[in-house]
Amino acid sequence: MFRHTLRFVMLFSTLLFWTSHVAAENLDKILQDHWAEANKEQIFFRKDPDTFRMNGKLPDVSDKGRARRAAFNQSILSRLSKLDPNKMSAADQVTYSLFKYEREAEAASYKQFDHLFPLNKYAGFHTYFAGAPGNMSFLNLGDYENYLVSLADFPRFNQDHITNLRAAIAKGYTHYCESFTNYEKTISKHLVEDATQSVFYAPIANMPATITPDEQSRIAQAARALITDVVIPEYRRFYTFFTNEYMPNCRTSVGITALEDGVNYYQYLIEYYTTTQLNADQIHKMGLDEVARIKAEMDAIIKQLKFDGGFSDFVSYLRTDPSFYTDSEQDLLEKASYITRKAAAQLPKWFGLLPRSTFDIKPSPDGGAYYVAPDGSGTTAGTYFIDTQDLKSQPLYNLEALTFHEAEPGHHFQSSIAMELDVPEFRKTLYHSAYGEGWGLYSERLGKEMGFYQSPYSDFGRLTYEMWRACRLVVDTGMHAKGWSRQQAIDYLAEHTALSMADVVAQIDRYITWPAQALSYKIGELKIRELRHKAETTLGADFDIRAFHDQILRNGSLPLATLEELFDQWLAQQKARE
Repeated sequence: MFRHTLRFVMLFSTLLFWTSHVAAENLDKILQDHWAEANKEQIFFRKDPDTFRMNGKLPDVSDKGRARRAAFNQSILSRLSKLDPNKMSAADQVTYSLFKYEREAEAASYKQFDHLFPLNKYAGFHTYFAGAPGNMSFLNLGDYENYLVSLADFPRFNQDHITNLRAAIAKGYTHYCESFTNYEKTISKHLVEDATQSVFYAPIANMPATITPDEQSRIAQAARALITDVVIPEYRRFYTFFTNEYMPNCRTSVGITALEDGVNYYQYLIEYYTTTQLNADQIHKMGLDEVARIKAEMDAIIKQLKFDGGFSDFVSYLRTDPSFYTDSEQDLLEKASYITRKAAAQLPKWFGLLPRSTFDIKPSPDGGAYYVAPDGSGTTAGTYFIDTQDLKSQPLYNLEALTFHEAEPGHHFQSSIAMELDVPEFRKTLYHSAYGEGWGLYSERLGKEMGFYQSPYSDFGRLTYEMWRACRLVVDTGMHAKGWSRQQAIDYLAEHTALSMADVVAQIDRYITWPAQALSYKIGELKIRELRHKAETTLGADFDIRAFHDQILRNGSLPLATLEELFDQWLAQQKARE
């Protein structure tokens, strides 16, 4: 009897293992097919647009291309529906759930109007194309041959975008006029007379010695011809279209909800960027509550400094006193570098999981501060870009918070660790804004626990950055759902933060032209802080900050609900070990 029972148990275990193995293989095949198609299309859904790089033939953004991708995505969903996740391993269940979520989100995107808005105040398809060479590694002849293909393909890529923008004009889905004042300068800056002075020639000027002189000469000649005869004329064509057709048809209403079906579109954008089901009213209330809380902390610092004046007087002092600014690009870069090196020494105390990848610090080519992740090949570093074009928009009292957000332990940590995980390829570059920007904002606050912000002015700068993100919840929903004017939003942001006035105006125009994206920062940070509080309360003296941070980062980018679900499982395991 015992032998029969044992044989049955062994057969059942074998069957269970085989079933799980087959399910994993089927999921793996779907993932491989999808990844191959994404690489062929050169379009990766929910990937940070700042990381755009060329790879031969450029993406097809035409109606035909979108229809093709929509059909393929639907075929993947159909294949997924035939799998039983209950027969998968725990790790594969996470991948399955995440992949299914992404494919459903992609299916929803094809019903919306994202392709009609390839531009925003800070960037556009033309700036991403121009910035791509600076984010790429050119190591061999093949890299340069591939680059020439990309340059030669730009006319089609440019025309597809112009076609989409003409469709936007016909539908009335253009950007708000005042927010796009002087935007044509982002195009005209590339209309250089000498091809060798173009950003597109930079990779040609520094070819590796492993490429023969004859090949270098051939590549350089071909690149100069393409830049002169193809790329620059296409930028000129886009400039003419933008100034003669697009801007004369810019919209006069601030909020996206004023457009046809704009209310549903804004809710779609909220869900896309925050990965939640929150609505505009709920988010607006969250913002007002956070603004009140942070304001009290800022007032406490002003009182601590015994400043003679109120909040607005103190902010005016910060905006105008030259001691809070540098007049040197090199000085700003060096100060940021110093902060990153001092932070690096503290990181092992706060993280068990450390990235192997490195990062550089460079001036931002188009203004603004941001981070571009490495490409995952091991041949490129991450890059922390700082705005050195307008030094008055980059006060030194904000530099610590900015650096912790963009570099370590912020975006560089999360992006590099994700690329180094043993997970399917789509998960390595996946970027959920609420998770990514939430972690960046959490990292700013973590810097204080790590021993930084020793100057009360720098700590005030940290708070004004947090206040800035809280105000976003108020002004973004205010303009896009509650009828606020642009000036009303400018006044609100100026009144509650120490951002320079130039930055305040630029930020409001960003929110107008990039609806809902700015909501992701505070919503994501609040969720991470909520999870940490839960862990500290549940585990008490057994709470391990390094283990907590590792858990938040160990699965790569996730929707907030999935992040919480996996966190709760981890927390239960930690509690069981006590």
